[in-house]
Amino acid sequence: MHWQRAGYDTIAVIGDATAKIGDPSGHKSDRKVLSHDVVDENANAIEKNLYHIFQNHETYICPKAKTKSKALGKLRILKNSEWYKKTNIIDFICEAGRHIRVGDMLSRTSVRSRMESGVGINFTEFSYQAFQAYDWLHLLKTYNCRFQFGGGDQLGNVTTGYNLISGSLYQHVYGALLPLVESETGDKFGKSAGNAIYLSSNRTSPFDLYQFFMRLPDADVSNYLRLFTFLSIEEIEDILHKHLKNPDSRRAQKKIAEEVTLLIHGEQGLDLAETATKILYQSDIVSLAKLRKEDVNHVFPLSTTSNIMFEPGLSLLDLTMKVGCFIKKDDAGRIIRGGGVYLNFERITTPEFIIIPEQHILPNGISLIRIGKKTYYLVLWK
Repeated sequence: MHWQRAGYDTIAVIGDATAKIGDPSGHKSDRKVLSHDVVDENANAIEKNLYHIFQNHETYICPKAKTKSKALGKLRILKNSEWYKKTNIIDFICEAGRHIRVGDMLSRTSVRSRMESGVGINFTEFSYQAFQAYDWLHLLKTYNCRFQFGGGDQLGNVTTGYNLISGSLYQHVYGALLPLVESETGDKFGKSAGNAIYLSSNRTSPFDLYQFFMRLPDADVSNYLRLFTFLSIEEIEDILHKHLKNPDSRRAQKKIAEEVTLLIHGEQGLDLAETATKILYQSDIVSLAKLRKEDVNHVFPLSTTSNIMFEPGLSLLDLTMKVGCFIKKDDAGRIIRGGGVYLNFERITTPEFIIIPEQHILPNGISLIRIGKKTYYLVLWK
């Protein structure tokens, strides 16, 4: 996006064809083979996510820039199956194979580590770097793409592409590698580390994304503000200066949470994340009363939601049993009397407490029951 903001055309390549081959980088054994349906589903989801993110960048982020930037370069989101389904295997071998040396391929860390471990590598994954190299060759011929950006673990694949183009077309191209994001302690983020943050709201909700950045330790905030936002250096330094005066305010974490959530999920996603934060961490009854029923699952993804018809004379004890908070009435009564049950953030210690619609059913037709500190039950009244 920084490239696009500088006025250059930008290409995002989705490797739906090469996903069926599998990049050996970072893997100690053969990758799991994905079905065509799974690959297509993943590729379509990534395409949709990328489109929305670039749209959010243009709609919400660019207008806030303190300095006037150039007109955004053109964006292309391409799937490499678009050219591989038109490519003959013999033509591919003749065009790409003659300029890629086997010795160079064997020297790549992703290949060498597998060979030295005794596990070995299959031909499919071994050939991956040739296909990624050909992607760049195709993009150069079709769109005059001379720069490729990749993660730090893509050195071998980018180098193979550089060698292919230099050897076949004798043209100058350039690769730039970006370090993989790590925390101050050196921990990486990703599926294998168990702490992956996904772009899709189906995998990581706007609220979870927002809270991920709100929980950042102070040691990581300065670096992440520079990595993940488009704020100017002056703005970042001002935020950090104010943050250091009162670290408990988490001003810096809040700013990066706002900026990243806005970029990934737009204004609606940011509003939802902030609303959920006020409800869950500030017990904000006003925000709860404004929550739309269709957004309930985004705010309370792990909570039990029940649709209940109101009956006059309904007690809190009866309501908790209908919702499924408890299995036995004796347990329900004991925990209510012990102060462990809250209705719309209000602690109620009387099991016979009567639910009054005008007082305990919010204007949006919702009531929230909390058991203990973190267990929530949503009541959607009919």
